[in-house]
Amino acid sequence: QVQLVESGGGLVQAGGSLRLSCAVSGGTFSRYTMGWFRQAPVKEREFVAAISWSGGRTNLGDSVKGRFTISRDNAKNTVYLQMNSLKSEDTAVYYCAADTGWLPPPSESLSAYDYWGQGTQVTVSS
Repeated sequence: QVQLVESGGGLVQAGGSLRLSCAVSGGTFSRYTMGWFRQAPVKEREFVAAISWSGGRTNLGDSVKGRFTISRDNAKNTVYLQMNSLKSEDTAVYYCAADTGWLPPPSESLSAYDYWGQGTQVTVSS
């Protein structure tokens, strides 16, 4: 059973930075594409970023390009989301997800991911 645990969320002022972490246990992390999604109140869950199993390919949502960076450390079974220049509209619960298919590409689709974390709250004050 694959388990994902996010950390690093919190309250930050607009223009500030946060770094989210997602620790993965179970399975073979180095074979998984990893993604970050977020969900604000009364909104649908949306794609934020994804990274391929090797880290060689990344995919970022249009609203975060140029501000967020996704990375991974396969030795630590951890994926990161570095968030800079935060805006109030970035306020949401952020979820980490794993696509455990065979060396999958970094997809934007929620349905591609079969394991999810419990989420971590990010609040950006203006």
